[in-house]
Amino acid sequence: MELFDLNNASKEKITSDAPLALRMRPRKIDDFVGQSHFFGSNKLLRRMLKADRLSSLLLYGPPGTGKTALAHVIANTTQAHFEEINATTSTVKDIRRILAEAKERQFRLKKRTILFVDELHHFNRTQQDILLPDVEGGVIILIGATVHNPSFAINFPLVSRSQIFQFEPLSKDDIKLILKKALSDKERGLGNFKVCVEEDALEHLAEMSEGDARRALNALEVGVLSAEPDRDGVIHYNLEVAEESVRRKAIVYDKKGDAHYDAASAFIKSMRGGDPDAAIYWMAKMIEAGEDARFIARRVVIFAAEDVGNADPMATVLANAALSALEFVGMPEARIPLAQAVTYVACAPKSNAAYLAIEKALDDVRKERTMTVPKHLRGANYPGASRLGHGKGYKYPHSYEWQWVKQEYVPQEKRYYEPKQVGSESDIKARLDAWRKKAGKNDLNGKVT
Repeated sequence: MELFDLNNASKEKITSDAPLALRMRPRKIDDFVGQSHFFGSNKLLRRMLKADRLSSLLLYGPPGTGKTALAHVIANTTQAHFEEINATTSTVKDIRRILAEAKERQFRLKKRTILFVDELHHFNRTQQDILLPDVEGGVIILIGATVHNPSFAINFPLVSRSQIFQFEPLSKDDIKLILKKALSDKERGLGNFKVCVEEDALEHLAEMSEGDARRALNALEVGVLSAEPDRDGVIHYNLEVAEESVRRKAIVYDKKGDAHYDAASAFIKSMRGGDPDAAIYWMAKMIEAGEDARFIARRVVIFAAEDVGNADPMATVLANAALSALEFVGMPEARIPLAQAVTYVACAPKSNAAYLAIEKALDDVRKERTMTVPKHLRGANYPGASRLGHGKGYKYPHSYEWQWVKQEYVPQEKRYYEPKQVGSESDIKARLDAWRKKAGKNDLNGKVT
């Protein structure tokens, strides 16, 4: 291939023995299925592509949702030269060669170059930085595909110079449409086979693929090619065949990526919102996807103290018991005490007063002048302490009515813990209010009582 061949060097030739998912990649804009939130009719990216006015793009989302497929639609649509590399196998030398050719092409032919980098997150910082000057200078239009959030996986200068499009898992209707196209396509699909497919079989594939078109197409191909045709040469693709083709649901989950943080966030927010069913669902998803059960248990322990707190002190006890059970009996049995703890804290009365108290106190310690311990509160259990006046004047609360006595415990009066009128904390609030009234201090509303 000559350097200035007007045909795109990387427009791939897909052989007939390639996997169905590869053969069925869309060729034209109107063949692309899904992602209507940014590639639907009259949406920004579709308009940019039709006008051949692309800027650098970062495409991110789960596997099998169309990132690479969209890049190949662009390759078949644009008038620009199209180059494709995979970050897992490409070197700095490969990148420099492509950039040098792009500069020559721009200078001699006034022709733009689109560089598609699949799995862009696998490039280290140096490799990503090599791309930056030519992206900024317009020598190349970068299209990067990644399963990780670009905000964390891609260098900020590249992110700031690119438009980000987030791919969502394909809907069941999208998956079924893709499967039906594959069944009817005689050139690239399975249209030359006599396949009688039942609707519930397609429904099963769409359900079990979890929005991953590649997984659904692979399962369809396995079932069709492995099934025995009847006397008339018809392959019956029914629910039983579909279940054999895909035995286990592929859960979209990356323990170091967005799926991990999003599931954990939904888990915590469901407990905070008092929805035990939602909380159990998100925990089940994390467990089934292989999440470290200790991570889940730690989140429950933290939640019990932060969000339930003294409104129900048993929440922290139960959460810690579940963590201990996990360490003692292990998984999968520990899912049961975990479920008990999760449902308990989700249904418990909520108060974040203890959490707010430590946050406010830490803020004062960090920003204000640190207060010294009053002499009557200082340790007096060593020789010479009494000569320094340590402990002198200390009032032992158990010697007084209510096991409480008015006494200075901090040089400057502070109010950090403000118990709420909920659950067990309402008793704490009543007790504190009584003590403050006895001491003549302000109540929680700022009134002197």
